[in-house]
This record gives sequence, C-alpha cells and structure tokens, in this order.
Amino acid sequence: MATNKDLHRQWALAGASVRLREIQGEISEIYRAFPELRKGPRVSTKGTTAGADTKKRNFSARGKKAISEGMRKYWARRKALAAKGSPMKK
Repeated sequence: MATNKDLHRQWALAGASVRLREIQGEISEIYRAFPELRKGPRVSTKGTTAGADTKKRNFSARGKKAISEGMRKYWARRKALAAKGSPMKK
C-alpha cells in the first residue's frame, strides 16, 4: 500500500507531466508564429571589438590626488556623523 507521501508524489508527477506537455505545445505555437526564433540569438559583430564599450580612465597624478582627498573628506564626515548617531545627509 502506498503512503500519503507516495500518493502526493505520484499526483505531483502526473500534474507536472501534463503541464510539461502544455508548455511544449506553447513553445510550438510560438515557433510557428515566430520561425526566426529557431535560428538562435543573433549577435552582430560588425564594427565591434571585445571591450569596446568600456573605456579605461587615465588619471593624472593631480587628478588621483584630488579624488583621494575628496574621498578622505567624505569618509571622515561619515565617520563623524556615525559617531554622533545622526543619519547622513546627502
């Protein structure tokens, strides 16, 4: 005799297989409506190179120093406000 757990699993398996057939039918309908989807994703490589959308920043020594000082002031202010227990204003 099957236990409740076994019966639940059998019913879940039956329901899952029915849903799987429904999904496969929906996929077939989508491919009939849009046959170009069968060809896979289209990636244009014309005029592009790997990493072309990312630009490396080249900072001068003066620029690096300015950013460093600005961040030092920012973190000092955050630390001071945290010590006071007040929320930081933007």
